[in-house]
Amino acid sequence: MDALRQDVLYMGDLVTEHLQYGLDSLRAKDPELANSVIIADNEINEMYLDLEQAFIDLIALQQPVASDLRFVVASFKILTDLERIGDLAVNLAQYALAAERDLFPEVDIQKIGTVTVEMLTDALRAYERELPELSRAIATRDDELDEMCELASTIVVRDLMEAQEDTAADETGPTMQDISRMLLTIRDLERVGDHAVNIAARSLYMVEDDDELLF
Repeated sequence: MDALRQDVLYMGDLVTEHLQYGLDSLRAKDPELANSVIIADNEINEMYLDLEQAFIDLIALQQPVASDLRFVVASFKILTDLERIGDLAVNLAQYALAAERDLFPEVDIQKIGTVTVEMLTDALRAYERELPELSRAIATRDDELDEMCELASTIVVRDLMEAQEDTAADETGPTMQDISRMLLTIRDLERVGDHAVNIAARSLYMVEDDDELLF
């Protein structure tokens, strides 16, 4: 089980790295970096399938009970969240390939992204070191992230309404594709935060048999 924990943490580090690369590709409009994130998703998917089988084998062969069983179940669920965060990192990279310019200066995507990366990093640390209070703190911080995402979405929708009302708007303004892509970017970062909370919730359950964050 110690080896499997290290494997989960390795996958977590890899996913965190790809998430940051996805954000970097958005900031820099770097197609090479964006494509590297997209291509690397195959490695994450293969790692997920290998570890999934390893946990199934552990349950079948060793039949863990009590705290060991909670560890296995929590770790198995955490793998799923990590795989989905990897998919969201790919989304960011794809948005970077489609984006040619920054059209929403009031929306600080990088600040939102920094919060999500920090939440994911802390969630993995809570899992590694079995820190229940850190797990609870991540859930609290998710409220801050939700507020940031809600404000950002409101700004984008406001710009959409203003553009529709301004019949004389020139071609330099945001298009419907720009607006849709920005809303999807905000949504995906919010989902990363949700997955980080899931990881923290599973860690809390693993350590204290406490399901307060699972619902």
